[in-house]
Amino acid sequence: MKSIVLKVEGMSCNHCVNSIEGALKKIGAAGKVDLEGKTVAVEFDESKLTEDAIRSAIEDQGYDVA
Repeated sequence: MKSIVLKVEGMSCNHCVNSIEGALKKIGAAGKVDLEGKTVAVEFDESKLTEDAIRSAIEDQGYDVA
């Protein structure tokens, strides 16, 4: 398992948390959102997912990944 932390802009509430964590779960990654820090810690199997796929899943929910 690989772990990364992404800076994500546009998150402000629990709906944002659920949206991002749900999108990551759908693609097989586990995510933990930190609203105050504006970050998402993600764990994933790098043999099945790429960082670009994770970024795309978050951006598809309407957030900007820095």
